[in-house]
Amino acid sequence: MPREPKNYDHLLGGRAKGLSDAQLSAHFTLYKGYVNKLNELTTKLEGADRGAPNYSFNEYSELRRREPVAFNGTVLHELYFENLGDGSTQASDAVKALLAKSFGSYDAWVTDARACLLSAHGWTLLVYDYATGRLYNNLVHSEHHAGLFANTHIMAAFDAWEHAYFFDYQTAKAKYVDAVLSGANWDAITGRLQTANLLPR
Repeated sequence: MPREPKNYDHLLGGRAKGLSDAQLSAHFTLYKGYVNKLNELTTKLEGADRGAPNYSFNEYSELRRREPVAFNGTVLHELYFENLGDGSTQASDAVKALLAKSFGSYDAWVTDARACLLSAHGWTLLVYDYATGRLYNNLVHSEHHAGLFANTHIMAAFDAWEHAYFFDYQTAKAKYVDAVLSGANWDAITGRLQTANLLPR
């Protein structure tokens, strides 16, 4: 079954802090492109010859190498759109206490997430590491699969690629970062923390 792109039109009309409808609509189109490419890769892999895989070049091998870009490009955008908000929700005391265990305080997490977002194009992901029992800010840079921490569960995703903000902010990336962090949908993030059994439901 082909993967269907999700509809995030509910974010239009000022329901994603600091982002215009034009910016969001362009971003939705880019996201749909990743979904389409993932479907294309999946279809081609179903019929690809597995008889001569090769590091230098082979159709099957190249499809497998590019698959994580389309897959992660799809999933990370979905997580990002789902945790965009208008600033009407706030981190609960329980969420702040959980972040404080790993970062020292909620404000320290915000400071680190902001610094991470400004460090490169790519993604900043709040992830839970099952091995250490800690939350980390994970910078995924260059392409959607480069730098993604293994053995982690994504709790929040923030897009720092130019396509996420350039229509509205041009080179004033810091203003976009401040808007997207202060406008985060904490209901969505809290739900993910609950799903991972880090918070009671």
